[in-house]
Amino acid sequence: MDMRKLKTLVDLVSDSNISELEITEAEGKVRIVKAGYGVPTTMMMQPAGQMMMSPAPQAQSAPVDAGAAPAAAETPAAPAGHVVKSPMVGTFYRSASPGSKPFAEIGAAIKEGDPICIVEAMKIMNEIEADMSGTVTKILVENGQAVEFGQPLFIIE
Repeated sequence: MDMRKLKTLVDLVSDSNISELEITEAEGKVRIVKAGYGVPTTMMMQPAGQMMMSPAPQAQSAPVDAGAAPAAAETPAAPAGHVVKSPMVGTFYRSASPGSKPFAEIGAAIKEGDPICIVEAMKIMNEIEADMSGTVTKILVENGQAVEFGQPLFIIE
């Protein structure tokens, strides 16, 4: 991918409501992320090589974040018990409505097939069911938090 095309993509993200853009081509992958309402701050090209571009005021913050990411990835230990993961990207809710009782609490005994939370995706409420019977030992996500595909939600023993 040549520099003119990269500049065009950066300008596209900068001048629009797009907050993140990722493009994969034969030569590699480019990901541009807009920080707040400013100009795009991250540009990476893989596998031919990596390139990061930042505006001058933010040039010092980008390397600090890049160095912190590997350390954070190594820190978490594997949790004991069975991990229930999100089957989709969306917003996590512990109950059917804001005032109602949560589907599952820490220490609650649940059966396989019991609803344990909701993940809202594209304005559709998707009930997530327990895939095994046991006791909820940990809730790993806060109510209303955005979740990714495969992100751990609960630990059941």
